[in-house]
Amino acid sequence: MSESKAIHAIFHKSAGQQDAPPDAPRKRRRPRVLAKRPVKPGDSFGVPGQGSSLVTSVITIVAFVGLWFAVTNTHLIKPLFLPSPQAVYAKFLVVATDGFANSTLAQHTGISLLRVFGAFALACLTAIPVGVMMGVSRIARGAFDPPIEFYRPLPPLAYLPLIIIWFGIGEFSKVLLIYLAIFAPLAIAARAGVRSVSIEQIHAAYSMGASRTQVVFHVIMKSALPEIFTGMRIGIGVGWTTLVAAEMVASSSGLGFMVLNAAEFLASDVVIMGIIVIGFFALCFDMLMRYIERVLVPWKGKV
Repeated sequence: MSESKAIHAIFHKSAGQQDAPPDAPRKRRRPRVLAKRPVKPGDSFGVPGQGSSLVTSVITIVAFVGLWFAVTNTHLIKPLFLPSPQAVYAKFLVVATDGFANSTLAQHTGISLLRVFGAFALACLTAIPVGVMMGVSRIARGAFDPPIEFYRPLPPLAYLPLIIIWFGIGEFSKVLLIYLAIFAPLAIAARAGVRSVSIEQIHAAYSMGASRTQVVFHVIMKSALPEIFTGMRIGIGVGWTTLVAAEMVASSSGLGFMVLNAAEFLASDVVIMGIIVIGFFALCFDMLMRYIERVLVPWKGKV
């Protein structure tokens, strides 16, 4: 063995490689694209509920629509009780172009979105600060907790007559009814988020010289954000539910009004179409809130 070959053999042995026979085939390196990626936390043993559910959701939707097609096109259920998807789609085109109850579908949708999201914005501006104050101050908790806990379990239809007596049947009473329905769950979620903050984090902030205001804004509020986002998602769902009750009173437009008016004439295709439109916008907003939560609260579930 020449001197260069001996040095080469010693170098490879020092790198942890063994001598291979001259005739042995050389192992091909795996491309970086196909290389194994590092295991994510929890993948080794499996975290309950981890993984994407998109495929299952798509299968469920396809199965549901297929069952709807089957039972309606085979006349197992009368069209009066459950119209076919084709009939609902045809009615959607008619209402979108010609309108229903003196308004097109876009007009009904626009006024309902304005009522729901207007009430939701007002609830966010008031309920979140109230919930935070209830979590950090016993005086605020004693002042706001009794009225919120009193009216929270009440259905909106229970105090709708009182709102009409006080404020009439105008637009303000409809927005107020939706606002009150959203306010309670959002305030309670904010309070629960504040109360769930780890006491060790608060003590650590105080030990580093933080003031009470800094602790509230930089520690408590950031830790309470996941609960607040959950309350916002629940609140907007309650708001859409209350929309139908709000548009029952002296209303001439809106998705809830359209559904109720169609039910009086047994137009089940319009009823189902209105339900689908309401559910579509509610789902879109929920997905938007999930995306915003992932962006603003990336530490959720990791600490």
